Amino acid sequence: MGLAQQYNLAGKYLKYYFTSGNRHDVHSPFVYALIEDVLLDKSKHAAFAEIEALRKQLLHSDETLQVTDLGAGSLISAGNERRVRDITRYAAKQPKFGQLFYRLIQYLQPARILELGTSMGLSTAYMAKAAPKAKVYTIEGCPNIAARAAKNFEALHLRNIIQVTGNFDTVLPDVLKQMQLPDWVYIDGNHRKEPTLAYFEQCLQFADEYSVFIFDDIHWTPDMEAAWHTIQAHPQVTLTIDLFFIGLVFFRKDFKVKQHFTLKY
Repeated sequence: MGLAQQYNLAGKYLKYYFTSGNRHDVHSPFVYALIEDVLLDKSKHAAFAEIEALRKQLLHSDETLQVTDLGAGSLISAGNERRVRDITRYAAKQPKFGQLFYRLIQYLQPARILELGTSMGLSTAYMAKAAPKAKVYTIEGCPNIAARAAKNFEALHLRNIIQVTGNFDTVLPDVLKQMQLPDWVYIDGNHRKEPTLAYFEQCLQFADEYSVFIFDDIHWTPDMEAAWHTIQAHPQVTLTIDLFFIGLVFFRKDFKVKQHFTLKY
């Protein structure tokens, strides 16, 4: 990410911070409950300390990996050799979002979870720990990163994760057929408009009205913002929540009027 892009993103975040709403601005009972029971919940769980201890180890690692980048490019460097510590620092989601996923999964109780973009597997771990009886399918394009994530899952004693390695374009159709009904879809890879919309449409064919889709970095570039606005306008989408770094998408038919919320988190 260039310096100009960083300044642009920072400017967007400041605007978001000063204009986003809170529970007092919300008239939807579903969203109000989500804010009260999930976004404002500050309780700590044993899994949090366990996963964050692993993050700390990764952030101090001198290990390097040969990386195959199939997405929109790296925030770290243009080279193929990258340090585990840098991948963890720049590609992994902040702890507060992993912990949000944990609480949201406990709240919504999805049984079949799909993640596009494993990276070091920290978000995957939060999702898997939140629902030990659920199946968590995670797709990673780079074999060496996938292998390193597998070691992390082993270290955390996670047994409910199904790893798939390959280009999303190639492997996603088969994963969706295997899953049949993804209750939760987290798209954190590629970060370009057309592929993001293609993955959205493919996953939507298998989802139902109680599925939730989460999109990462919706304000990262104008391209991603355009993708987000297209998703918001989709006729099957009835509710979206913009948390700046991620966007939540719901399809519930009991929401008679399409609603979009931008909430402070």
